[in-house]
Amino acid sequence: MERIKAIKKISSQLTKQLVICNIGFPSRELFHVKDLSTHFYMLGSMGLASSIGLGLAMSTTRKVVVFDGDGSILMNLGSLVTIFNQNPENLILIVLDNECYGSTGSQCTYASTVDLGKVAKSIGFKTIFFFKNSEEINFKKVLKSEGPIFVHFKVKKGNANVPVIPMEPVEIRDRFMDEIKNPK
Repeated sequence: MERIKAIKKISSQLTKQLVICNIGFPSRELFHVKDLSTHFYMLGSMGLASSIGLGLAMSTTRKVVVFDGDGSILMNLGSLVTIFNQNPENLILIVLDNECYGSTGSQCTYASTVDLGKVAKSIGFKTIFFFKNSEEINFKKVLKSEGPIFVHFKVKKGNANVPVIPMEPVEIRDRFMDEIKNPK
């Protein structure tokens, strides 16, 4: 399944959750399929979506959903250890695993030889979901589970042909901060 289709299927099942989205193309794809003020699109800071999501989850009672990539998780494996130890019940970490750094030229990652779900399990995550295709995605079950939750989703290599997000980083930040302070 293409990453944009996975993002579309999952985001169609989200309502008022706060969403942090990984750099580059995943953010562009999420913006294209469903733009909301509850979405924070990272335009940089590779490897930090999980850390930003953790900080947010620790500061709110709202559910926090992080769309991350295998390359970013591999770049910052320490975030998984920190998430496990902080144990936020409201955090859902989704790893869209295409076995490459899709936003920087599709160089291969080691996700083809390392099972990220097993890594999460070995760290101590108790709630782990694995999806391979859209027919399997019942995200309502994920949303009802207690976190922290690790969702491993295998997707095809490649990026959707979607335009750049037509907002400056400061606009994205301010809109998201306003949503946090004044939920609609």
